[in-house]
Amino acid sequence: MDDHLLAWLTTLDEDRLARVLANRPDAIAAPWPRRLDTLARRLSDNFAVMEVMRGLPLPPLEILQACLVIGERATPDELARFLGVTTAEVLPWLDGLYDKALAWPEPGGGLHLAEAVARWWTAPCGLGEPLVSYLDSWTLNSEGLRRISRALGVSSQGGRRQLMARVTAVLGDAERLAELLREAPDGTVSLLDEFAWDGPVRGVDGNRFVAQGSPERWAADRGLLYRTQWDIAEMPREVALALRGPDYHAPFTPDPPALGTVPADPAMVDHTMCLAAPHAVDRAAALLENTDKTPLPLLKGGGVGVREVRRVVKETGCAEDETRLLLEVCAVARLLAFDDAASGLVPTKRFDAWRLEDAPARLRTLLAAWWRMERSSLRRVSGRYPTVLGDDPAGETVARVRWAVLTTLATLPRDAAFASLPELVQAVHWRAPLLDRELLTECCPAVLAEARLLGLMAGDALTDLGRALAALGPSVAGDEQDESVPEVERDPGLVESSVHALAGAQRTALFGADLTAVVTGPPAAELSSLLDRAADRETKGAASVWRFSAASVRRALDAGYSAESLLEELRAAGTVPQPLAYLVRDVARRHGEVTVTTVGCIIQGSDPGLLAEIAAHRRLSRLGLRLLAPTVLAAAAAADRTLAALREAGYAPVPVDDTGEIAVRREPAGGRLILLPGGRVAELEEPPPSIADPPPDPREHAQRLVRTGPDEHAAGQTWAVIGRLATRLPTAQQSLLGFVVDRGVRALITLSDGLTATISHGELRRGVLDAWCEEAGDYLEFPLAEISSVTSG
Repeated sequence: MDDHLLAWLTTLDEDRLARVLANRPDAIAAPWPRRLDTLARRLSDNFAVMEVMRGLPLPPLEILQACLVIGERATPDELARFLGVTTAEVLPWLDGLYDKALAWPEPGGGLHLAEAVARWWTAPCGLGEPLVSYLDSWTLNSEGLRRISRALGVSSQGGRRQLMARVTAVLGDAERLAELLREAPDGTVSLLDEFAWDGPVRGVDGNRFVAQGSPERWAADRGLLYRTQWDIAEMPREVALALRGPDYHAPFTPDPPALGTVPADPAMVDHTMCLAAPHAVDRAAALLENTDKTPLPLLKGGGVGVREVRRVVKETGCAEDETRLLLEVCAVARLLAFDDAASGLVPTKRFDAWRLEDAPARLRTLLAAWWRMERSSLRRVSGRYPTVLGDDPAGETVARVRWAVLTTLATLPRDAAFASLPELVQAVHWRAPLLDRELLTECCPAVLAEARLLGLMAGDALTDLGRALAALGPSVAGDEQDESVPEVERDPGLVESSVHALAGAQRTALFGADLTAVVTGPPAAELSSLLDRAADRETKGAASVWRFSAASVRRALDAGYSAESLLEELRAAGTVPQPLAYLVRDVARRHGEVTVTTVGCIIQGSDPGLLAEIAAHRRLSRLGLRLLAPTVLAAAAAADRTLAALREAGYAPVPVDDTGEIAVRREPAGGRLILLPGGRVAELEEPPPSIADPPPDPREHAQRLVRTGPDEHAAGQTWAVIGRLATRLPTAQQSLLGFVVDRGVRALITLSDGLTATISHGELRRGVLDAWCEEAGDYLEFPLAEISSVTSG
């Protein structure tokens, strides 16, 4: 914990503390902190600080780097001078850093940074370590300091600290350094300029540092360069600043780069959205139904092969881009899973529930999965698409690129589209400068192409659906591996825009006497599914055409339709002409002329008497045995169940494979597996229905924290109190309970009445343990005398 941060937090009033908590919701996540010292530990957590920094635009990051360079002298005025701007221009950005607890003011007017900030940059503003870190290093002894002092023309008398002060005074003074360089060998100035502007660490020729008269040897003898390895040299911060000159100012870009725009017709953008959104839902359903009929096998190295993707493209009529995108989106949405028995990807139980929901809810499921997907389906690497559902080393960074691109586009007016891709990349980089620039340039076109397929963009303009998704930001995106329903699907703004995007979907068709069905406009998913089951799609686009045939009608009857039920659903979609009705009834009359019976397994034996005995056995009647021939029995039950029943009845059967050879098989693992990018899998479990907890109220927590103040509990008293009051516990369990108090560890406790609770972050108060209870989602009090057991959680 940073004591400076705690001291600052104690000075804040309720309003200012609420602002900090509103900007750092991670600090008040359950179990929420009860005291300011606990809050300070959360705010200063290295990982949490770095996560906040990832979401910062360029100006505050430039300010943080400048503060690191200035060091302990940093004040708002000094910072403004170093950046070359007025203090008034710096203060609003500093205030934003205060609100995120990345920096805070000190009583004397200085600025203090969170410790994790310095870990992000090894060379802020392209500058190296302070000179003192080199002069005070164990690699440089007092005699070495005296040699540098003599080379600089200053006194070499006195102690180590005096020598360091004299050397620093010379090397940090631009005028004295310029005077010193007038005596340098030829090439020294150009060598030092390379380190000052393109350093601070550069590769060098180590031999030149030991050669008499070389610029490298001259600079090293005077402390301008330090060789940390034979072929690596560094320049101290003060030397580089002195070489850059008194007119140098650190970069500061408070205004975003201009993003050129071109006019966009809002009505056309809305129309394009209303065409693309229903189409995405329709094609996702078609892909899932196709995998239900023909599982998608996986490559040995993970992912779906190109041949299988092209087969799906041909069978469903989807474009290859759509297929690649929707397969990965459906896998992240847990609508597709790897099934061991099918040896490939098949729809999950969630797909059964998904297709029963209304179309806007189905669309939101796809959008929420795309928003948190940690790969880019349409990103080209070396001119080629990556393997569908293969591994992507960029991982989470790809999702961050997606969030940054859409949030940048959301800043444009509704009647404007971006003019050029390079300008868009530059604008996104200003908003998310910590993203890798090369990856951003590579992924940006793919993000735009995927957004167009999902109805989030129309051409180069963001649609209302895209704006609703961008407004959510990364905070509610969720994790790709999280199986719970993310908040994206429940967002009121996205609900409204998804309903509007699918309002224009056509739910009726024009049936022709030539056995065709025409849908003018985007078909609703329900209508498209019905026509796909009973007819063959011929064209798609502004108008979609299906053609009925004897084979397509038979396909619908094979799926469970009767002639009347099929005609009834078709009539609900439009007027059915007489030729189509005749075709359906004619196919239905011939449907079922030949029957096929399902057999669970076959039992064979050389003794007809033994098989007759088995067929008549009462205990085996549940197997549904039928005598097909004297030496052949058919069973309705599966082979494994039949084997177990025969063995239980006292017989000694053995399994055989399809070739007739005896085979002993291991029991297959039950359940399905979720396929994750990179070939990772996770067990699929249906999450219980849950009601989302409301987000923490920053003002409510601020009020409570201002009242309570820091923790004054003495850690040394914990075991004494527990040992005296928790008399039901053995010594080892008393120690574990002490860790719950002093270290916030998680444990499972049982009370004397049999009740159990999973607790953490405990405090001792008047004979009770006040701890966070996971089952209750709140802090509860547990009498120490009633705790009968404690086990590790």
